Amino acid sequence: MHIERDLPSRIGWELPPFYCPLERGLLHPRAAEIEERAVTWTDAFALYPDATERAWGLASHAAEFTSRIIPRGDVEPMVLFAEWNYWAFAADDWHDSGSAGPGTASRAAGVALHGARLARTVEAPVPGLLPPGPHTAALEDLAARTRAMLRPGQLRRFTHGVREWVFGATWQTANDERGVMPSLDEFTASRICSSGTRFLLTWCDVANGIDVPSDVLYSPSVQALTDAAGFVVSCDNDVLSYNKDDDQTPWEQNVVNVLAHQEGCTPAEALPAAYALRDRTMSLFVRLREQLGKEADGELARYLVSLEQWIAGNLAYHDRAPRYASPRNRNPLPVEGASYDITYSEVPSDPSDEPLPIPALAWWWQRLDG
Repeated sequence: MHIERDLPSRIGWELPPFYCPLERGLLHPRAAEIEERAVTWTDAFALYPDATERAWGLASHAAEFTSRIIPRGDVEPMVLFAEWNYWAFAADDWHDSGSAGPGTASRAAGVALHGARLARTVEAPVPGLLPPGPHTAALEDLAARTRAMLRPGQLRRFTHGVREWVFGATWQTANDERGVMPSLDEFTASRICSSGTRFLLTWCDVANGIDVPSDVLYSPSVQALTDAAGFVVSCDNDVLSYNKDDDQTPWEQNVVNVLAHQEGCTPAEALPAAYALRDRTMSLFVRLREQLGKEADGELARYLVSLEQWIAGNLAYHDRAPRYASPRNRNPLPVEGASYDITYSEVPSDPSDEPLPIPALAWWWQRLDG
């Protein structure tokens, strides 16, 4: 369900099947409550200036995203995480649109400055760093409640994730300023940062009550698995959000456009190669996850399950969210019930077990035994 208007899709709406040999269809039993409370919070802070902006903000289905990637978590941190997601989607939209909000230009320097202030607002009670307005008031509320809820180590990890997210956004903006489409190696090296992997995974662990010791969490094998999961999720986002951003100039930096630029082909012709990168990484994830699971203690074992739920839940979420299935550049308002109606495959489109020929990613395969 979508409306083409005068902007046909470069990659089409009927996408190839997604290789996802993980448990699917999970949704938190209190998803409706989480959504109601999070939406009430957005309204209390007037996060959206009018009814149209509110409709598109809620079309992100941020609470459903939270409830699909954390299908069995504690409700209180999930509500706070859902509110963070509504706020982050709004921040992402001003970045993508070229407008950084009150008092800040969406150029690389502006994004970096705004992001540095944002991160400091999160980690310490330092008010007044950001321009006054609803988004800042909402952020300061989120930050104060986050500092109260998270333990010091969790807060440090979350703040690190915020800085990674800002770094990725700044890098992308700098490329746009210079008129540069990054190489595949450059893009894959930075994509996990711009997708907010560690911003998100902190909340997955908090809501699930997972506490993996830092020496284990940051060990090379666990980091390789985490990065691989983040890359799969990023590829899914790039494909399923492609039609939302295909009116931008210069072209959006995503895995499809990067491959098309590198190979000198159309985005539609590059789509199979994007799936191949994603599927070979998914195969690596499955193998490395099985290897780590053989000797994992309780905390690490639960973390491995959480990564699986993130991948599968993120894919199901993107399929159903009007933000992607009936995007704003084609519709005056979100189309309720819109969906890509994606299908799944039990076999990868690229069956190779060999490392991807991308230096930024190839080291993941070195963590496999044998």
